[in-house]
Amino acid sequence: MPVTDVRTDSEALTLTLTARFDVPPDRVWQVWADPRQLERWWGPPSYPATVLEHHLAPGGLVDYFMTGPQGDKHRGWWRVLVVEFPHLLEFEDGFADESGRPVPDAPTMKVRVRLTEDGEAATVMTIENTFGSTDAMAEVLAMGAVEGMTAAVGQLDAMFVDTGV
Repeated sequence: MPVTDVRTDSEALTLTLTARFDVPPDRVWQVWADPRQLERWWGPPSYPATVLEHHLAPGGLVDYFMTGPQGDKHRGWWRVLVVEFPHLLEFEDGFADESGRPVPDAPTMKVRVRLTEDGEAATVMTIENTFGSTDAMAEVLAMGAVEGMTAAVGQLDAMFVDTGV
């Protein structure tokens, strides 16, 4: 399991996941930059993602949905803020309605992804989610965010050994 740590900090309003992979940062970057690779892991195994739009540049939008075991669809969006290949990605992440519009009263979070070299051919990936309020953080955590993120990121090791990616 690549996930080495998951922490919540109610004072800083953060949920931070750390994982380590035996591939260089530019390879880990590709699982964010390539929508077909993103689909293979963004969401826990029982909620696979489908990416409808993927523009990974400042001001760009990523529009996606996850399909649950009963065929239920859950839409989300990213508004891309910072892209610094291959070490930093920042975006606002939120929930969307059936047509892809942001849900006004749903929680959003700022996500900062850092990819740091660890030795000659390894990467530490840190995903820090910062919430706008205690209530927003509590709501997302109650939805199973810790378990979902851990399961989603746990799928990445298989992708890095799969030579077809």
